[in-house]
Amino acid sequence: MEQGDEPGSLRPCLTWADLNRNYRETSRRIRDKKRVQRFAEQAQSLLDAALAALERGESCAEMTVLIGDDGGIQMCADSDWPLDSLMLDRGARTAYRVLPRRGSVRVEGREGLRRCVLEGSTTLRAAAGILRLSIWRHG
Repeated sequence: MEQGDEPGSLRPCLTWADLNRNYRETSRRIRDKKRVQRFAEQAQSLLDAALAALERGESCAEMTVLIGDDGGIQMCADSDWPLDSLMLDRGARTAYRVLPRRGSVRVEGREGLRRCVLEGSTTLRAAAGILRLSIWRHG
C-alpha cells in the first residue's frame, strides 16, 4: 500500500499538475473573454459616436479604423478594400468599418476569427418609422 491508501486516510483529489493545467485553461478563457469584450465595446463606442454625430446634424463619412498589435490607430476614409485585405496590408490586429446611411449607422468589425456587425438608427429615424407604422395601421 502506498501512503494515503490506508483505510481512513485522505488522498489529494488534485495534483499540482492538475491545478497548473486548470489555472492555464482558466487564465486563457479569461484573456479570451476580455479580448472579446474589448472588441465588442470598441465597436459599440464607434456606433455610439457616429449616431451622436448624426443626431447633431453633422455629416458622417464612411471610415475604416485599424488598430495594430501595438495599439496604434490608423484611420482611412472611404476605403473600398475588404477589411481582411486592409488588415493584412496595414499589419492591423483589429479593423472596424463605420458605414453611415440616411439616419442609421452600421459598424462591421474584424479581429482574427472574430466578426461583429452592429446597427443603429438615430432617434429621428426611429420616430419616423414608428409614425409610418402608426399611419399604415390606422390609415
